[in-house]
Amino acid sequence: MKKASSFEIVAARCWNLLNEGKPFTPIFVVGAFLLYRANQWGDIDFWRSAGLGLLLLLPLLAIYYRYDFPLFMRNYLWLPLVAALLIWEPGPLALYLFALGLFYFFTVYFWGTFYYHLRIGTSWWNFKRFWKLVLKNSDSTSGNAQEQMPKFLLLLLVWNHFYASFAEDGIGDWADRAWPLGAFALGLWLYSFILHANLFDWKPAENAPPTNNAVVPDKAPNDKVIVIVIDGMRKERFEEADAPFLKKLRAEGTEYAQMETVYPARTVVCFSSMFTGTYPREHGIKSNMVWKLGIKVESIFDSLRKVGKKGRLLGIAHLIDSMGDDVESVTAVMHNDVADRNIIERAKKIMSEQNPDLLVAQLIGVDQTGHSQGVLYDEYLQKIKEADRLVEQFVGWLEQRGMMSNTTLIVCADHGQADGIGGHGHLDEGERYVPFFLHGHAIRRGHRVDEKTSLISMAPTLAYLLGAPYPSHSRGPVLVEALQPHLRELS
Repeated sequence: MKKASSFEIVAARCWNLLNEGKPFTPIFVVGAFLLYRANQWGDIDFWRSAGLGLLLLLPLLAIYYRYDFPLFMRNYLWLPLVAALLIWEPGPLALYLFALGLFYFFTVYFWGTFYYHLRIGTSWWNFKRFWKLVLKNSDSTSGNAQEQMPKFLLLLLVWNHFYASFAEDGIGDWADRAWPLGAFALGLWLYSFILHANLFDWKPAENAPPTNNAVVPDKAPNDKVIVIVIDGMRKERFEEADAPFLKKLRAEGTEYAQMETVYPARTVVCFSSMFTGTYPREHGIKSNMVWKLGIKVESIFDSLRKVGKKGRLLGIAHLIDSMGDDVESVTAVMHNDVADRNIIERAKKIMSEQNPDLLVAQLIGVDQTGHSQGVLYDEYLQKIKEADRLVEQFVGWLEQRGMMSNTTLIVCADHGQADGIGGHGHLDEGERYVPFFLHGHAIRRGHRVDEKTSLISMAPTLAYLLGAPYPSHSRGPVLVEALQPHLRELS
């Protein structure tokens, strides 16, 4: 299986500019405005007037970059648009119809059909379902129509007003014309601040103390740990799926029934928290769009190096942005029906050739199916079924080679998925709690933990099992409830 090429790594970062909602909004507004007036590009006065209007628009762009308006808070985005319509002339209806058409062309056809067909092999008819997913999506991406539409319509209205004003009357008394915008921007900021301060209250608490509930044992309980992360596997859909092997592992091991992901529940954020043991505010990765490459703190891979051990993370290109050289990248440009199979074959190769003490493998088929075709359809359950068979095959292969004799196997998801285009980010229904269970000789059999726990406990638990120091900023407690009694060395 091919590694992700340098081109794919750069392309993935560029795509995130259009995929993540925060950078998409200004890019789309500028693009829509300029394309609508493409016939005026040769006129220097057009660029002067458009540039001055864009300059005045910057405070509004900054406010909408700062505030997401997640989940039900999207409904409050329409009130500023109504206020703007009362203050300024709306301008040409054709501009807004063009922008709406361009938005749906980009999300429903270019992204939901053309892009997914070329990258993972979805049907050319995927747009027939994808438009519904865009309307239902609550994710923090460009495909969140209910958040993006009121934002870009308001921004285009204000920009077009000042563009027309400068084009007709010149700069002149621009300050007199602009003061209503200053008052509006101040009101929009205050409105956004008050809404987020009073209504945005569903983020998981970030108050875990530094890891200290278990002493790292002198002798590591395990020789190896294998972590299988089934990206984007929604918890109750896993319960509905035909996945006998995974459910057998869970029944024979220890399950954490209320394992909570972090906020925002984006893949690179979740992986960074899982393998550093801390929150985004400390490790510095706050979305899939990573502006400054690399985590700011130690990871479990750093901890293992301190005791002469080795860990590898097998995943797609965007994990390199946070974990760097600890990632064995795989190309994400392949048909979704073979993606996980190829990843498992690559995992076998890593175990054969490198024999790491810790292997983390990211299976991507479930997540990609949710994003391209939705989580409430049969295709999503089918991908969970396929993941189950592949994990069974991989574990059997490891057992044949004697690699499971003193090994703990951890199976989990990094986040769930909501309705719409496999939404995950804002912790809508289906995102927050993830499947998580451990299996092996060191793990209690038939045990279930119902207390709420967090994925930040992954890193310190791995350190404990492999006899390594906890990562420098690890805050999650070791999952000692899962360990056999003689392996718990509580402080």
